[in-house]
Amino acid sequence: MDTPRPLLLLLCVLHLTRTGVLSKHINHRNLFTQRACCKRQSHFVYIGQDISGSPVSVDVGMCRSHCGGTTRPSHEAGQQPSSKHSSMLEFIRSKKMRTRAPSPPETSGLQNQLPSCGLDQVCEPTGMRVERVLLFEGPREVEVIEECHCEIKVTQCIRVPALRTYYSETPYETVIDVGGCSRSKGSPEGFSCVPTKFDSAFVETPNKVDLIQTVTACELKESCYRVPYVEYYYEVVQHADGVKEERLKEIDVGRCLGGCSTGNRCLLRSPTDPKICHLWSETQSSSCVPQGHESHSFLNQHGQLRTILSITSCLCQS
Repeated sequence: MDTPRPLLLLLCVLHLTRTGVLSKHINHRNLFTQRACCKRQSHFVYIGQDISGSPVSVDVGMCRSHCGGTTRPSHEAGQQPSSKHSSMLEFIRSKKMRTRAPSPPETSGLQNQLPSCGLDQVCEPTGMRVERVLLFEGPREVEVIEECHCEIKVTQCIRVPALRTYYSETPYETVIDVGGCSRSKGSPEGFSCVPTKFDSAFVETPNKVDLIQTVTACELKESCYRVPYVEYYYEVVQHADGVKEERLKEIDVGRCLGGCSTGNRCLLRSPTDPKICHLWSETQSSSCVPQGHESHSFLNQHGQLRTILSITSCLCQS
């Protein structure tokens, strides 16, 4: 049976209306997806001169957490210096002046300035590789960002994974989780989330075995802090019956880690919350050195009295 013409027209209108509304939602989702541009971008760093004396720069990369500005027309991006410009220098100057000129606000430009990740996320490297570069003063290791992704912000001080690729694109390529500490934003002023326990991993190479230090635990500490560092010694113990016993003695001699800065580095605090600092000063760093110590005495294998000092606390010293 044929459908009446008025009913057919009504069905067509309803179909077009639903299609238009649905396409608006799909386009909105697509625009949001296009804004998510947590990507690796090139960032070259000068590291020195090679053995021939030539300068060496490495693209260590960077993770960009915001989308760019407004998109310019394609013909302007590939524009060449026209005949009215006498030289390439004049063309660049005129182009720079056009860039400095104020442009009218655009909705797309405001959208593109939004963070590429969510409010509870941050754009961070998802993997890094360690490149070994032979410079004039000797070999140097440079960490290079491979890719970036949106990572959930961590408010607690915990150990977080940190993958490093050693000897990339060689038969000895190895991926190791060296670990790291979360960048806790809720910590009190003067405290940081820092590594306190370490371990080691082995990497085979054509010439030898490299020892890579890894982080196993993190704690909230002041800028200058003490970490355990265990050393072993042979100790001879004289018993009452005249028998001598040789055993292993473990001493935590400690190490001082962290950086120091002289004076109060905060120049501008929030009027509503004094704990929040809006402007920090760049001050000269000082050393983190031992403050207190204790002694451990014992008889060594040769029957001589030996004394080992261990660090009990650390402080900043200019």
